[in-house]
Amino acid sequence: MKRFLYTLKQSFLQVFRNRAMSLASIFAITAMLIILSIFFILVININTAAQAIKNDYDSIEVFMEDEATKADANKIIHEMDNRDGVADAYYKTKEEALADFRARWGENAYLLDTLTENPLPNSVVIMISDLDEAEDIAKQAGSYDGVEDVKFYKDTVDKLLKATKFIQIAAIVVMIFLIIVSVVVVSNTIKLTVLNRSNEINIMKYIGATNWFIRGPFLCEGIIIGVIAAAISVGLSALMYGELVKAIGEQIFSILSVPMVPVGFLVLNFALIFLALGVSIGACGSIVSMRKFLDK
Repeated sequence: MKRFLYTLKQSFLQVFRNRAMSLASIFAITAMLIILSIFFILVININTAAQAIKNDYDSIEVFMEDEATKADANKIIHEMDNRDGVADAYYKTKEEALADFRARWGENAYLLDTLTENPLPNSVVIMISDLDEAEDIAKQAGSYDGVEDVKFYKDTVDKLLKATKFIQIAAIVVMIFLIIVSVVVVSNTIKLTVLNRSNEINIMKYIGATNWFIRGPFLCEGIIIGVIAAAISVGLSALMYGELVKAIGEQIFSILSVPMVPVGFLVLNFALIFLALGVSIGACGSIVSMRKFLDK
C-alpha cells in the first residue's frame, strides 16, 4: 500500500512539475480522441441507417393510388403469391402504415401528432424469398393498374454499405496515425521528467531498486495524462453530438424516417473506448520513454 501511495504521489508531482509538456500531451491526446469520435459518430449513424433500410431489403412495398380498389390490390397479391421468389404478399392499410411509423420513431412519434390527415397510401407488401429475383419482382409489381410507386432499397443499401466500409477503413488509418503521434508526444513528456531525475534514478538503481519500482511513477504519470484527456474528450464529444442531434435530429426523422443514435448510448461507449485508449496511449508513451534508460 505504501508503495502504491508513493507511486501515485510521485506521478501527480511529476505531472505538475512538467505542466507545460503535460498540457501539450493532454491536448494532443484530446485532439486525437475528438477526431476519432467524429469517425465513430459517422460510422455508427450510417450503420444504423443502413440497418434500418436493410430491414426492408427483403421486402418490396407497392404503393397504391388513392383511386385503387381493394380488388386491384388482391389481384397483385394473388399473382405474387404464385410467383417464384415470393415468400408472402399481404395488404397494408394506410392506418397500419402510420402505426408502423409511430412504432419506428419511438419517443419521437409525437412529431406525427401535427398531421391533420393520414398522408400515407394503402400498399401491398411483398416478402422476398430469393433476392436474385427481387429486381424482376419489383418491375412486375410496378406494371399493375392502380400502382403509384414501388419502394425497393437495393441500390440505396449497396451505396450505404460501400460508404460505411470506406469510412471504417479511413477511421482505422486515421486512428493508427493519431495514436502513434500521441504516443510520441507522451513519450517525450515523460522523457523530460526522466532526464530531470536522472541522478535520483541512478542512486535508486545503485541501492537496488528494481526497474518496475523506478518505472511506476512514470507509468502512472502517463496514465493520468491519458485519463484526463479521455475525460475532456468524452465531455466535448457528448456536447458537440448533443447539439448536432438537436439541430438536425428531427429533420433526419422527417426526411429519412431513420433515428440518430441516442446521445446517452454514444456517451457511454465513448467513455469506455476513450478511457481504454487514453490509458493505453499514456502507458505506452511512458514505457517507450523509460525502456532505453532502464535497459542500460
